[in-house]
This record gives sequence, structure tokens and C-alpha cells, in this order.
Amino acid sequence: MSLATDERAALSDTLEKLGPDRPTLCEGWTTRDLLAHLLVRERQPWAAPGIVVPALQPLTAKGMAGYADTPWESMVGELREGAPAWSPYRIGKVDEVANGAEFFVHHEDARRGEPGWAPRPSDPGRDEQLWALATRMGRLLLRRSPVGVVLRRPEGAAHVVKTGPGLVTLLGDPGEIVLHLFGRDAARVEVEGIVTDVEGYESAGRGL
Repeated sequence: MSLATDERAALSDTLEKLGPDRPTLCEGWTTRDLLAHLLVRERQPWAAPGIVVPALQPLTAKGMAGYADTPWESMVGELREGAPAWSPYRIGKVDEVANGAEFFVHHEDARRGEPGWAPRPSDPGRDEQLWALATRMGRLLLRRSPVGVVLRRPEGAAHVVKTGPGLVTLLGDPGEIVLHLFGRDAARVEVEGIVTDVEGYESAGRGL
């Protein structure tokens, strides 16, 4: 199974248990807002560009608002069943590339919005897919860093994602590194390096 398929199912289960009014790591968003975002992205392509283009944000906001009165069970059901037949996200490879990170990160946004959260138990298959994702996308997600960056897993595997003057090492499990790269502070990652390099790194933005 792909990361996207597994995380779609796991995220659906988590949202079903949490309900529509729980906080998330996405500032100002409840679980209903988060799920509406995912459904608009997958089911309303005419509204989805506002997710990344500020000038088009009103279209996305309108699409999300359309779910305000939709029964929670119906919303979760739509996510669980996947994209409509006409959507590009229905294509396996597109789903795998576009939704693996999306569903994993937003799953943790929902999980870690709850008090007393803890990382999920390690899963070798998931970890390898997340490590591949981190090493593939790290340069893009850390493009603002003024220093070089190395990703390192606790067992020692390492990957250079950015070169430059100075150097920091991000130490953590693959899922924690992915969350950190996407700008989440609720991630258990250690930033190692000399003080000036660490300060320079931490002053820069992360994510898309």
C-alpha cells in the first residue's frame, strides 16, 4: 500500500473519532475546516488553486464554507472513499505523489492538536516512504535556509538536502523530520550545529 492510501484511511479513522469541532495545528482551523480543505482540494478543482495562490483564496474559502452544514459522517465518508472518478487524484501515481505528504501532515495536524499527543508507534514501511519523501522534497521545503542542511535518522542514515555556508543537522525519525520540513513546530526534531548556524536556520521559514 502507498503512504497516501494508508494515511487516507488512518486520517479518516482519526477524524471520525475526533468529531468536527476539535483544534488542529493549523492556526484557526478546527477539524471541520481541515477536512473541508482536503475535500475542496480533491473534489472542487475550480476552487482549489486558492490553496496556493493568495489572489484566489476567496474561491477556496467559499468552497470550504459550503461544507459548514454538511453532516460530519458524510464528509468523512467522502474523504474515505477517495477522489471522484473524474479527478486526477483518482490516478494511482498522482494520488501517491500528491497525497502522501498531504494526508500524513494533516493527519498529524489533527492528532497533535489534542492535549497529551504522542508520536505514533514506528512503522518500518511508513518510515521508509517518509524518509524518501523528506530526502526528495527537503531542498524545496528548506529553500529559505541560509545554511546547509543534513537530515539524519537516529540509526545513522543521513542525506544532504541543501548546501551552503554553515551547516545544521536535523536529527529525528522520518515522520518527525517531514513534519518539521512542512513547518510544524510540534515535531520532535533536534537541530544540531554551531550557535550562529542554528540561529540562522531557525530564523528562516520552512515549508511550501
